[in-house]
Amino acid sequence: MPETRPRSAKHHGDEESSYHDNLDPNDVDNHKANRRYARPVDRLRHFTWAWFACTMSTGAVAVVLANTPFRFRGLDVVAKTFFVLDLALFALFCAAIAYRFARRPAVALRSLHHPREALFFGSFWVSIALVLNLAQTYGVPVCGPWLVTAMRVCFWAYAGCALCVAVFQYATLFVAERLPVDGAMPAWVFPVYPFLVIGPLAGVVVETQPPGHQLPIWVGAVMLQGLGWTVAMFMYGIYVMRLMSSNLPDASSRPGMFISVGPAGYTSAGLVSLGNAAPTVVPAGWLSVDTLDVGDVVKVVAVVAGLFLLLVAFWFFALSALGVLAGAVSRREHMGFTLNWWAFIFPNAGLCLAAINVGNALQSDGIKGVTSAVTVMLVVAWLGVAAANVRAVVRGKILWEGRDEDDGMRVD
Repeated sequence: MPETRPRSAKHHGDEESSYHDNLDPNDVDNHKANRRYARPVDRLRHFTWAWFACTMSTGAVAVVLANTPFRFRGLDVVAKTFFVLDLALFALFCAAIAYRFARRPAVALRSLHHPREALFFGSFWVSIALVLNLAQTYGVPVCGPWLVTAMRVCFWAYAGCALCVAVFQYATLFVAERLPVDGAMPAWVFPVYPFLVIGPLAGVVVETQPPGHQLPIWVGAVMLQGLGWTVAMFMYGIYVMRLMSSNLPDASSRPGMFISVGPAGYTSAGLVSLGNAAPTVVPAGWLSVDTLDVGDVVKVVAVVAGLFLLLVAFWFFALSALGVLAGAVSRREHMGFTLNWWAFIFPNAGLCLAAINVGNALQSDGIKGVTSAVTVMLVVAWLGVAAANVRAVVRGKILWEGRDEDDGMRVD
């Protein structure tokens, strides 16, 4: 087995490190490397948690398509196609990463505290939440009561797992690694990203639950969404400090700036969704309030809170778009493909979903029209990133020694 390339100081602490150029075909050692990694099974040892950003994006597009306000015949077919594709990719990626860990069991634990790869472990759990969201939307109407019970069990199991991930992964990073502030990226929020999608998930799950189970799910979702948003605000502060005091990320890593759109976007979407459910979920006299309809009051407060956060997400979107544009036109840096490119999709899908929920709450045809146009743009962007991803794999830009998020990890 070839010796792993030592990690430089930048690789150890800065997840924005750029990827190397293609191997030089005139170099003898590189020819040996080409032969060494010619087999797909050998390249799978570099299959990292970051690949689940693809299933995050695929599931997010399917969720947006399922909620787009202006619909046409065949739109549900497109959404279900993305759902099935998401399931297939998720199963394939789980098999691939299981194969990687089966070949080198010690790598499984190292991947959870590696300063770059570990941050993407949250994308695995977000992918699960989006699968559950789509299962509720398309499965419950045709599968009957058993799936309603299964969704309730899955919701609480997911919430428990997400809480463990948020606590233990941050604790591990605090103890085992040192990440410099001048290399801060929005990906630092990934360990709590599973909480950021729990509000939209609960908003659809609670609709079909029996009365005795609706309120606990609703309250749990509010608490967990609050935890995710609060930790995200801490990371926002570190990230903005980095932008003010240091350089922008490397050009190839700048698409990762869009990750900052997600916390505000998905929290806005979750608050509005939970608020819409409040009149039917929150019972009369809740919290010993008998003088007014508590559910309606909670709905108004939740929708206003969602409005409050919507432009925060858009502000981060605008900053990220300008940063990516500057990197794309720069002559000094090349914006090569990395798995960070999937951040073009899943965080912006959260912003779109929030705008959809706000448009429905305000009954604004203008907002609904804009979100329908953005939905089309997300689908086109997904196709473009997917094509770039396949091209990068074929050309050896990723799934290759020194070119993935596991760069510098000991594999013996």
